[in-house]
Amino acid sequence: VQLVESGGGLVQPGGSLRLSCAASGFTFSSYSMSWHRQAPGKERELVATISSGSGVGTYYADSVKGRFTISRDNAKNTLYLQMNNLKPEDTAVYYCKVRWGVVNYWGEGTLVTVSS
Repeated sequence: VQLVESGGGLVQPGGSLRLSCAASGFTFSSYSMSWHRQAPGKERELVATISSGSGVGTYYADSVKGRFTISRDNAKNTLYLQMNNLKPEDTAVYYCKVRWGVVNYWGEGTLVTVSS
């Protein structure tokens, strides 16, 4: 199992970014996926989840609801996180995760910095 995040960077408050997570080593379409983030000095927290298959089932943390959208492209084995109206408090390393069997697999993360 391999997960590789990309798309992070420096953005001004109110700006947008789209994160990607390229997955390999498992049948991507068969698993629910999630995005998490870890801000400096804080614990890692759940940001959003998406169900397997067509991904009709989604969940968002209250702090990002209405601003972030999780989606998936099973043909490309890729998970996305569209982030709009970014705030300084969204600054963190963002990770994608899949639970495969009894093991959680994480990517290396991509850094998002929201600052003027």
